[in-house]
Order: sequence, then structure tokens, then C-alpha cells
Amino acid sequence: MIKRISLGLLIVALSTSCVSKKIYNDLENKYADLKKENRSISDENAELLQSKNQLELERDALNKELAKVKSEREKAVADYAALNKKMDVLKASYAALEKNSDESLKSNMAKNRELLEQLGAKEKALAREQEELNKKNQRLQELEALIAAKEESMRKLKETLSKALNSFEGKGLTVEQKNGKVYVSMENKLLFKSGSWAVGTEGKTAVVEVGKVLGDNPDISVLIEGHTDDDPFGGSGPIADNWDLSTKRATAIVAILSENKAVNKQNLTAAGRGEFSPLASNATAEGKAKNRRIEIILTPRLDEISKMLQDLD
Repeated sequence: MIKRISLGLLIVALSTSCVSKKIYNDLENKYADLKKENRSISDENAELLQSKNQLELERDALNKELAKVKSEREKAVADYAALNKKMDVLKASYAALEKNSDESLKSNMAKNRELLEQLGAKEKALAREQEELNKKNQRLQELEALIAAKEESMRKLKETLSKALNSFEGKGLTVEQKNGKVYVSMENKLLFKSGSWAVGTEGKTAVVEVGKVLGDNPDISVLIEGHTDDDPFGGSGPIADNWDLSTKRATAIVAILSENKAVNKQNLTAAGRGEFSPLASNATAEGKAKNRRIEIILTPRLDEISKMLQDLD
């Protein structure tokens, strides 16, 4: 589609003798932007596929655990049936022994009573095991439902953020969901001037929009990470190095989010990563631009899931 559009623009340009070089360059730039957007969509699709595969692996692990529990239950039922059969044999033996002499009868009755007591104790133990198996099966089902609910809530959160930040697409801002979390990434060109941690007007508007969504989701944990490229910090003042700069930039974003009274401040964490977590190679200007960014990482509360996993042990 991009190639057809570009070809059409080129034909128009060639067929118009009065077209200036500036218009031609504008068309070239639009074509480059379309190619970049196409690559971005392809990258996002690959990451979404990777997230889907991870979720499928987790689902398969849960199904394997459920199959194991079902197998244990079937074995317990089989043991219970075998014990019942043994009890029937003992009852028949007991009836036959009643016809023997008094001494033999008393001795055999004592042994039978002991066996019956043992069988009764095993029946009670089996009943307890069966009850535990039933509880474990129920907890597994509840855990599956809870994980599915968390995934759905994060999907809706990602959609809400995408709509709220739609006007900033193409300006160095992306929203994606992976590994059960939602990532809002903002390149520094949207937020800061070189060497500064003061947020510009347009960047602050974007952060305020994120804060509005967080205000409606008070249970979400929020980690704000500052990142730089590998160029040494060359400014002056209170900044020591890239790590220090990235921390101050992350803290500046926290300050803007905190202006929204609906945002739970206890859920906010600022971290500086410096140049040590790049997205792309620092060998090119384009790679450096991608690495200079703020990432807002949104994570659902996992307390309930952790407790349920502990209960299954």
C-alpha cells in the first residue's frame, strides 16, 4: 500500500513540470514516515505475539497441574474401591469364623476387629485426602479465573491509555502490553531538552493524560524509569552523570503524576537506569534517540495470585 501511494506521488511530481524540489523532498519525507510507521506496527505485532505465546505457556502449565491433580484423585478413588473390596472379604471371613470353636472365634474376632479398625482409619484418611483434592481443584479453577481477569483488566487499561494518548502517536510515544504489564514509552524529544530534566509543555500534557487513567485505576503499581544513551553527560550544575540525569527525569515525571490527587502516591516508584538498558544500538543517531526515553511500567496487583500459589504448595 505504501509503495502504491509513493509511486502515485512520484508520478504526480514528475508529471508536473512546475513542482519544486521542496515539494519533492516533502513527498520523500512522507514516504519515509510511512515506512517507519509500517516497521513500528510490525514490531508491535511481534511483541504481542510473544506475549500471547508466554500466556499460552502459563496456561499449559496450569493445565498440566490440573491433570496431575485429577490423576491423584483417580488413584485415590481406586484405592478406596480396593479397600472396600478388602472389607467385603473380611466381612465374609468374619461370618465363616463365627462357626468355629469359641477359642478360635475369639482370636479371629479380635484380629478382624483390628483389621476393621485399620480399615475404618484408612477410610477416614482417604476421605480427608479426597476433600483436600477437591479443595485444590477448586483453587486451581479460581486461580485460572483470576489470571484471566488480570489479563483482561490490563488489556482494557492498555486500550484506555492508547485512546487517551492517541494525539501523541508519531511523536515518540508508544503504548504496548507484554509479560502481563502495560508499557508507556516516551522518547526524550517529547519530554526534555538535551541535558535537562524539566518537562516541556507538550510532554507534560501527555503525562497528565497518563495520570488521569491512573487515577481511575488506584490498584495499579507504577514504575517510572529514566533512560539515556551512552554519550557522557556534558552539562554542569547538580548533575553528576547519565545515571543521575535519568533519575531526576524519572522523578520529574513522578512529580507531575502526583499533582493528580486521585493517583495513589504509594504505588509510584521512580528509578534511573542511565544508559544500561538500551532499546537499540547507540552506534546510530536513530538508536540513541530511541534509548533516550521515559518508560512508565504498569503492573497489576499480584497479592491474590501469590497467596493462591502458596496455598497450592
